[in-house]
Amino acid sequence: MALQFEVVGRFNRARASKLTLPHYVVQTPMFMPVGTQGTIKGLTNSQLEDIGCQIILGNTYHLALRPGAELIDELGGLHKFMNWKRALLTDSGGFQMVSLLHLADITEEGVTFQSPVDGKPMLLTPEESIQIQNKIGADIIMALDDVVRTTITGPRIEEAMYRTLRWMDRCIAAHKRPDAQNLFGIVQGGLDPVLRDICVRGLVERNLPGYAIGGLAGGEDKDSFWRVVAQCTAALPEDKPRYVMGVGYPLDIVVCSALGADMYDCVYPTRTARFGTALVPEGVLKLKHNAMASDERPIDSTCSCMVCKNYSRAYIHSLVTRDAMGSQLLSYHNLSYMMRLSKDLHMSIVEGRFPEYVRGFLRTQFPKGDVPQWVCNAMEVAGIDISSCCAPVPV
Repeated sequence: MALQFEVVGRFNRARASKLTLPHYVVQTPMFMPVGTQGTIKGLTNSQLEDIGCQIILGNTYHLALRPGAELIDELGGLHKFMNWKRALLTDSGGFQMVSLLHLADITEEGVTFQSPVDGKPMLLTPEESIQIQNKIGADIIMALDDVVRTTITGPRIEEAMYRTLRWMDRCIAAHKRPDAQNLFGIVQGGLDPVLRDICVRGLVERNLPGYAIGGLAGGEDKDSFWRVVAQCTAALPEDKPRYVMGVGYPLDIVVCSALGADMYDCVYPTRTARFGTALVPEGVLKLKHNAMASDERPIDSTCSCMVCKNYSRAYIHSLVTRDAMGSQLLSYHNLSYMMRLSKDLHMSIVEGRFPEYVRGFLRTQFPKGDVPQWVCNAMEVAGIDISSCCAPVPV
């Protein structure tokens, strides 16, 4: 396997680690921006390096459509093609079973998509997914899994979980570059703890370089969300990275890190930027609101990013509805916020002050003490006392 994973700090279930990948050494907990087609919209690679981005996620399905895996391979792989010297992760294309379900047909062989580019059918099998990812050349590649929304119930959940395990074996057999690329498996099973447990055990038996928790952040209630994360992190190996897929809300990342997860990805920070919303310690700041029109303050007075040092809320307000520069500046700030959150989580664990960091984070986001009950429940399992952050419950 082409990675080394060293835990450098702990607090109960939470851990900080050094993850050595072929192209970069990353610290966890960490957030991965989503660069669907080899780019983070509106930002240059040097800007991403400036804010401390360690790893970018690329989308196998979209890269295979345009510009094509063959071309990327001929030009030296995605790192060289996009001039990115740090780490890359590619997903399997399986998420499109959910996001493009009206265009997909799922069978044991694989997933047949109707291409949104030209309408032609495209069969994505486990073997094809791995072959494409081998050509793209990312440090971490994901197995093709059978993805089902957690809001769906019934036999389809069990079918998808067992198919995910069968496809895992096909992915392992198809993987031609285990010395240069790390194949992660994905735990499925919906909200059923029995199915999740079967899937975890099946994947762990295959001794993979790392493991992802999939199928979440798809509309399930938050209490179910954290319980699945807690169950899976408790059962996955201590000496391998754990990746909760599709999670990008700062509060979710703090909670999942307390429960023992290491890696996250989501379009949320950049997508919400394009709608004029900034991430701040208190939650979010909506720059489109008229109250911002004459506000001379930076987005966040505690942030040292290029945007907060140079531009006012009023200036960005004047751009967000009229000029692409508005979404670019907000994307830069939001990703800078996510990188700082990741670093703060890592350092607070290493320095033995993680509970204090969590309490400070919650007090800032919930100054009235109205911390959601699901967070209180999760922190109790994580062994972190947040009673000082919560308003007393009326008798």
